[in-house]
Amino acid sequence: MTIPIQFYNSLTKKIEPFVPAQPPHVTMYNCGPTVYDFAHIGNFRAFIFADVLRRFLELTGHTVHQVMNITDVGHMTEDDVADGGGMDKMEAAAQRLKEAKKQGSAHASAITNPDDPYQVARFYTDAFIEDAKKLGIKVAFDYDKNPKKTQMPHATDHVSDMIAMIQTLIAKGHAYVGGDGAVYYSVQSFPDYGKLSGNTLDKLRGGAGGRVSDANQSAKKHPADFLLWKPDARHIMKWPSPWGEGYPGWHIECSAMARALLGRDVIDIHTGGEDNIFPHHECEIAQTRGCTDQSHFARMWMHTRFLLVEGEKMSKRKGNFFTVRDVLEGKVTGRPVDPAVLRFELMKAHYRSNADFTRKGLEDSASAVQRLREMEASLVVKAGDAADADVSSHPAVREFNEALADDLNIAKAIASVFSWMASNDADAPVSLAVLRRIDGVLGVLPPQGAAVADDAADKCRAIDDARKSKDFATADRLRKELQDAGYEVLNTPQGTIAKKKLA
Repeated sequence: MTIPIQFYNSLTKKIEPFVPAQPPHVTMYNCGPTVYDFAHIGNFRAFIFADVLRRFLELTGHTVHQVMNITDVGHMTEDDVADGGGMDKMEAAAQRLKEAKKQGSAHASAITNPDDPYQVARFYTDAFIEDAKKLGIKVAFDYDKNPKKTQMPHATDHVSDMIAMIQTLIAKGHAYVGGDGAVYYSVQSFPDYGKLSGNTLDKLRGGAGGRVSDANQSAKKHPADFLLWKPDARHIMKWPSPWGEGYPGWHIECSAMARALLGRDVIDIHTGGEDNIFPHHECEIAQTRGCTDQSHFARMWMHTRFLLVEGEKMSKRKGNFFTVRDVLEGKVTGRPVDPAVLRFELMKAHYRSNADFTRKGLEDSASAVQRLREMEASLVVKAGDAADADVSSHPAVREFNEALADDLNIAKAIASVFSWMASNDADAPVSLAVLRRIDGVLGVLPPQGAAVADDAADKCRAIDDARKSKDFATADRLRKELQDAGYEVLNTPQGTIAKKKLA
């Protein structure tokens, strides 16, 4: 059944119907990680949002060509202004890793040569892909399917595309070589510059810091003009170009990769975190439209709000800064957390609201995931794992879809699922099919046919046998072994049962 879909467009600041240019095909670009460190849970909120969006569109009959980039050059440490400043984040990573290696850091020791930015990028790319797969992000699984045309392109593999795009911008009068030899985009050549962010040229100042100092502002036609190419033979990563050996600006990378991988001048959806709105996405729009002469770059812009931790902004100084690995390894709850629980926690709030990551919220998410998994397990027993029924028009699926069709209202969609579960009286095969169809978006049930990797049931039987023979020492030992392995051990009229704690 076709349902009307509407999303909030960050560019127009209003809810708009979503109709792809070539239905049912959807082209979508998501700003991905800069691989200079382990990605934190705030990063992953945006990545999981993009994954839920893709999964919902697929559930409603669309085919989605999703591209999420991997930035491994040109992203500066001071990235809140268009030109950036400070140092390249890959160079900052090299300095940090060398110091960590001296102090015996295990992960730093895995990088044999921190001065090799490609080795650093490979290490953190592999770590990101591993984390993303644990959290069920589909584009991370796409990464392995076709290495020659990956849907997670590295910026360093597309420098030639960036150079070609810069040459086109110069030829069309949107870019120029400044007095310092660098290539800049002329914001005055693009009347719509600032439309996404609400900035105006008189409010914008030029870049400051390591790359473009205040003293060099005379090299630019306007202080807000931003860097496309920087000649710098001393930079940690550099390539030959018509403007000298150097490296690209951060913004041109995504413009070039989106066009190269999606093959369109105008794409359907572009997503990112709200911190990408300015300068990154504002500059992407200017570059791409300046190059293509189209009225749009993306027809729909969607941005997630920030993730707080216990009501505060994440900060290493405050001790509330967590990577995915920190959470999964138990640094929040004191015990390991199932990846599905973290996925549920990061996706359950509406993407346009600030989300608050809390220990209590994580525990609530664990309970929710546990309920979903227990329902599936009980239905499998009754249905024999047969879930082939066509449930596309089932009321529960329809209500779930309708909530997501209203600007991806995931909170309402999840509430509808638990309401259906509480009142469900359908036969088991249909209910199992409904639950698994919905999980095509949620992504929190274990893979079908996944083997149970522990011997909890055997130990429960052994506990009961030990009690019958009054061997209470053995029963207590087995109980403790289960508890230490993360199980809640319960005495029931049917005997001892063990429930895996998800968080």
